Amino acid sequence: MIGRWFRTLISEWGTCLRHIFHDEGVMLFFIALPLSYPIVYTLIYNPEVVKNVPLAIVDNSRTSDSRELVRMIDADEYTGVYGYAVDLNEARQWMKERKVYGILEIPHDYANRIGRAEQAVLPLYCDMSLLLRYRSILFAMTDIQLALGADIRTNTINGSPVAFPAQAVGATVDTESFFLGNPTQGFASFVMIGIVVLILQQSIVLGMMMLGGGANERRRLNCGVDPDEPSGPMSAIVLARTLCMAVIYLPLMVYILHVVPEMFSLPHYGSAWQYLPFMFPLVLASGFMGQMFSPLVTERESAFLVWVFTSVLFLFLSGLTWPRSAMSDGWYLFGSLVPATWGVDGFVQINSNSATLSQVLPNYLTMWGLTIAYYVIAVAVGCRHRVRALRHYQVPSEP
Repeated sequence: MIGRWFRTLISEWGTCLRHIFHDEGVMLFFIALPLSYPIVYTLIYNPEVVKNVPLAIVDNSRTSDSRELVRMIDADEYTGVYGYAVDLNEARQWMKERKVYGILEIPHDYANRIGRAEQAVLPLYCDMSLLLRYRSILFAMTDIQLALGADIRTNTINGSPVAFPAQAVGATVDTESFFLGNPTQGFASFVMIGIVVLILQQSIVLGMMMLGGGANERRRLNCGVDPDEPSGPMSAIVLARTLCMAVIYLPLMVYILHVVPEMFSLPHYGSAWQYLPFMFPLVLASGFMGQMFSPLVTERESAFLVWVFTSVLFLFLSGLTWPRSAMSDGWYLFGSLVPATWGVDGFVQINSNSATLSQVLPNYLTMWGLTIAYYVIAVAVGCRHRVRALRHYQVPSEP
């Protein structure tokens, strides 16, 4: 019995390897997608920071102080002045035409208030359709506000009859920021570290489902029997397919998780000896999950529909775009059943914050739990599908 199990394992391993390298669709998911997608995505997100966001200026003051403010806005790396609008209506028209993404209105009493050491209020209208642009405008205006405040305070002290230099007066409290895990504050450094894990999972799941779709096509043509599948235990067949896939993905894991971040100077502080063993159960769980859903793919091309439907869903559930702690209980539970959810969280901690495997042990053990659970389910589903296919395709269907 044990010998038959191992013979089935070895036989199916070789058969699966042959199917992978003779199927262009599976090669697309197993080879082309992991090799190209991380590079394409990273190139799209570079440069990582949105700069020179065009602003419209409505200058009702028309003084030297207001012109100095506009020059500072135009000189900032995050913003640029598109032009002076006659009034607020013209500036709004520019925004509707996507010529500008923000409007700064300088009130008529701007210079007078500054001269009287009063607070001047500058209405700022921002296009919120893309938060990255809003973030750039907000950063620029905050920096300019602090710089103007410091200059005004210095000039006030220099003009005071009190005899002490302005240099002796600094900020009451000074802060120094350290952006751990993302020193450039870039979008690619933030999102790509998690997306590469999702790419890893999705390519495995969809490749396994396309293999299953090919097996279903052979069953349909051979009265419910797949001539390429050994008649041995389903537990050996399911394990052999996943191990075959895992062997192919070992070098791809190194490429996706190590080479790509190095190529684009993304945050990469963790040790490969920590995150490669951490990602191994994710590869196995993804392979078993793909086989679990394989009976649903009646034709190989159907896997592409699953790819389109699940990719965005898994991205949201991973916590990259919205924190999992803020999700409802139902979505939180659903996300916990996806291996990439735990893989993204753990890999970000290891790769960006130099965590060790012991520090992400809950994520690691959860992925091993999902691996075992999906293996058992995949075996049960495979056995049932084998019996059902024999009954359903006993008589070949008419074309």
